[in-house]
Amino acid sequence: MRKEHVAWAGLAAMTVSFGLNFSMGVFFTPTAASYGVSTTALAVAAALSTLLTGLAQRPIGGLLDRVGARAVLAGGLALISTSYLALAAVRETWQFVLAYMVLGGLGFAASSSLTVTTLIGRVHGDRAGPSLARAALGINLGQLLGPWAATALFGPIGVRATYAVLGAAGLAVTLALRLLLPADTAAVKAPARGGEPLRGRGRVLVSFGLHAATLYVVILMLPKHAVEAGWSVAGGGRLVAVAAVAAGLTSAAAVRLLRRYPPETLLRVLYAVRGTALLIAVAVPGRWALIAVAALFGASSFPVIPLTMAVLSRGLDPARMGRSLAPAWVIHQLSAAAGLGVATLIHASTGGYRGYFALTLAFTVAAALLVAPARPRRPLPA
Repeated sequence: MRKEHVAWAGLAAMTVSFGLNFSMGVFFTPTAASYGVSTTALAVAAALSTLLTGLAQRPIGGLLDRVGARAVLAGGLALISTSYLALAAVRETWQFVLAYMVLGGLGFAASSSLTVTTLIGRVHGDRAGPSLARAALGINLGQLLGPWAATALFGPIGVRATYAVLGAAGLAVTLALRLLLPADTAAVKAPARGGEPLRGRGRVLVSFGLHAATLYVVILMLPKHAVEAGWSVAGGGRLVAVAAVAAGLTSAAAVRLLRRYPPETLLRVLYAVRGTALLIAVAVPGRWALIAVAALFGASSFPVIPLTMAVLSRGLDPARMGRSLAPAWVIHQLSAAAGLGVATLIHASTGGYRGYFALTLAFTVAAALLVAPARPRRPLPA
């Protein structure tokens, strides 16, 4: 595979990885009805899966530097695809939670942004920004295709068969990528040194955690929030598709804009747009308000991931990139898990998610301030 085509392979991988991961939000309501699993158990499973994904980031980083991104990516995609095949067959609540948490959580850990960033970063170095933004279109494509396919298949074939079809499709893409991707020549066998410390990037790391605590809750719970507001299950799933289309347009624009502007500038613009979306979610009722929230939130949220990775990966040793970037993804996934847990508690006590949306508005303001340029300190008068 030629160097310029690696970003497209990353796009295909992220389509499967994020498509299967974020499609679970569309499955919550029909799964509860078909399997007899409570929606609270599903929300807890989502939080535990996200927590496991975060805890796995350091070991995944080590594997990336030892065996290479191709092998780790193929293994992760196989696991998350197999989780859907398992979910098609489970009969008990504990089996569902275990398959979702372990197979899905570990599979997503090994096949999402850390692995794809390492794959592309080793090929393109400090000029990886546009390629990362191009690969990130797969996040949006998966978010569009996964929920669309699921909601289209629920009626004709049922929930269990839908899990099976999506899982089989994921395995087919996994096999193709395993055959097409080149070997990772930058991987180091049994390296003695650990990852490089992310010095000087603390503000960006905190903003990344606040981003995750917002992103996962809104995308996974927006369909359920819409159903509780009177929408159909299919209608709630289409909100995720609206977010995906908007995010895809923004990601495509970011590929070009990164040639003129630093990623920090684009991040501040995106956080301002996201703040507007969350303000509407908190303060404005009605059907059209939810559509506006999906569009604005999608446009301003998923592109944050490759832009932040472009900032954090600058100047890192390619041979140690997996372990160097792993702490960022630990922060990201643990923040996401904490956000899902807090959102579940707020929903249980208030009957809705508006309270958590208000909290994420504050998170977004803080994230925007953290990626703003630090003011130089004035020297003290003599």
